[in-house]
Amino acid sequence: MTRTWRIHTVTDAARARIAVARTAAAYGVPTVERARLATALSGRLRQCLTKGGTWLLTLDASAPADAPAGAAGALHVALTPSPAAGAAGRAAWTTTVPCPEPGPVPGTDAVPGDPEGLSEALLGADEDTAVVLDRLAEQEELVAFHREELHQTNQGVLALHAELDAAGRAQREAFAAERRARNEAERARSRLTFLADASAALNASLNHDEIARRLPELLVPRYARDVDVWLLDDEDEPHRPTSHAAAAVRAARTGRPQYAADHSGGLPGVDDRPPSALSPDRPLLCLPLVTRRAPLGVLTLSPPGERWAPDDAVMLIEFARRAGIALDNARRFEHNRDIAETLQRALLTDLPAMPGLGLAARYLPATHGLNIGGDWYDAFRQRDGSLITVIGDVTGHGLHAAMMMSQLRTALRAYAVDGGSPGRLLTRLHGFLHHLQPDLFATAVIARFHPDEHTLTWAAAGHPPPVLRLPDGRVRILDAKPGAMLGIPLQQQIADHTERLAPGSTLALYTDGLVERRARGIDPGIARLAAALGSFGPAELDGDLEGTADRLLHPLLSDSERDDDVCLLLCHLHG
Repeated sequence: MTRTWRIHTVTDAARARIAVARTAAAYGVPTVERARLATALSGRLRQCLTKGGTWLLTLDASAPADAPAGAAGALHVALTPSPAAGAAGRAAWTTTVPCPEPGPVPGTDAVPGDPEGLSEALLGADEDTAVVLDRLAEQEELVAFHREELHQTNQGVLALHAELDAAGRAQREAFAAERRARNEAERARSRLTFLADASAALNASLNHDEIARRLPELLVPRYARDVDVWLLDDEDEPHRPTSHAAAAVRAARTGRPQYAADHSGGLPGVDDRPPSALSPDRPLLCLPLVTRRAPLGVLTLSPPGERWAPDDAVMLIEFARRAGIALDNARRFEHNRDIAETLQRALLTDLPAMPGLGLAARYLPATHGLNIGGDWYDAFRQRDGSLITVIGDVTGHGLHAAMMMSQLRTALRAYAVDGGSPGRLLTRLHGFLHHLQPDLFATAVIARFHPDEHTLTWAAAGHPPPVLRLPDGRVRILDAKPGAMLGIPLQQQIADHTERLAPGSTLALYTDGLVERRARGIDPGIARLAAALGSFGPAELDGDLEGTADRLLHPLLSDSERDDDVCLLLCHLHG
């Protein structure tokens, strides 16, 4: 279906617009599309009337080729200038509107021509605009609703973002706090490890000079740039510095740690003092080395950086306390050791002088402990002019063993006044020890020399055998059957053994500390002693028996530290 209108006046334009709107409504064009078509057509018609001339408005309703019969596909509207009216050359306007449903096309008489009817038709044609406006109002209300909903959503999103941000900050703060706590725990563990290692190092020695030397090695450079160790008992030594910081002197007097600097240290348990005149440009931490009685000295430290952390200062105070205890223990040990050695040597005998017989003795305490034990040697004359030599070893160490050794030595001398052979003397000592100290045992060797007769009578009770060097350099081990240990719950009669001695012979009596080693036993040690004794020449033994004793001990004791006392008694019959 095709319709054409000639447009020359406003009335023609109004009637054509009304017809097009009604045709679009008849073909089922939606209201919004009809309103859009009517608005666009009105604008074009207004432009055409402004330009003047006659225009042709053509409306064509066509259906697709494959559509069923009677179905309309679209409305084609074209506004072109009329060639006959002199409007040729002007631009044409066309548009296409889809129409889903066909309908009856209104005729030309459907549009009234009088002004009143035309106006009424125009007002009716604007119903589409009213419907569009109503829908627009609905859309505006919907948009306003969605805008409010979006606003509320935005507020919720902003609140959620704020909560997430706060949660993020709280999580970051928690992570930072955990990291700080972990770092602090690691630093605390490091300080505790340092204290444990330092305590082990300080207590590993009982020499106070060695402990004092270790203090700077432990602290530098981790906790101090340099360390001065001031020991109050060492003031008289020439290599010690004579001047000390005023804070160090105050620490020694008061027993409280002092911090000398031009600023407050803020260290717990530490008194702040003015900077030291000796070191005004650096802080000093003066820590007293306290003991149970009085300060032993002062540790003066300079910081490895600008200053110490409070926890490091607490750790250093504890370090100084432990160092003071270690120094005090070392000095107590050295004092007791000196007393023990003095007592031990006081219990040993000065060797007598006897024509034709040379004597040399050595006593070496163990390198561990208080250096007091039960080893002893003795030599004294009998009424008949013979010489009794004895060497023995009381089981155990310490003051108790030393006192028991002294009693045995005194008892032996008392028994020897009445005479008696070495075996008889050992038998009496056995009964004495068994009744005096049932839980204490001893070993001993007694040798009796009679220079006029050139004989040696000896007896042993559980002791390593004597070693005899003959004048020609050969060495014999006198391992004839010995008696059992002294003091064991056993009745025994210890036998005597006699040897003829030629001038130039040397007898070695010794304790097991000289020859016994844990890893090798005692027999290899006795063999080494015999070989060493046989290596000396007659001139050495006749001329320097004391030096021979030293040279004999050196190769036997150079292999390891001694954990037992050593006694050696050399008896040489001059040639």
